[in-house]
Amino acid sequence: FEMNISAIRFWEKEFDILTPKKNKKGNRLFTPKDIKNLQIIYHLIKERGFTLEGAKMKLKENKEDTIDNIEIVNHLKDIRGFLVNLREQL
Repeated sequence: FEMNISAIRFWEKEFDILTPKKNKKGNRLFTPKDIKNLQIIYHLIKERGFTLEGAKMKLKENKEDTIDNIEIVNHLKDIRGFLVNLREQL
């Protein structure tokens, strides 16, 4: 997934689960957990159409279900890509 810097900064202020560390220059240092949380938020807002408040509520309700859904969607995208490639080869 691709994100612009302004969206990351905005979501960092809006979502408590985003807590990247900063180096001496002020650059954000994202851990794998931070990246996963960004991916979850991106999925909820950009792919599923949640509002900011709706995404916050969903994360509070059951983050694990959301993670499972993201993994399923990503797997389906991979399968679709494989099938499209296979069709082009026919």
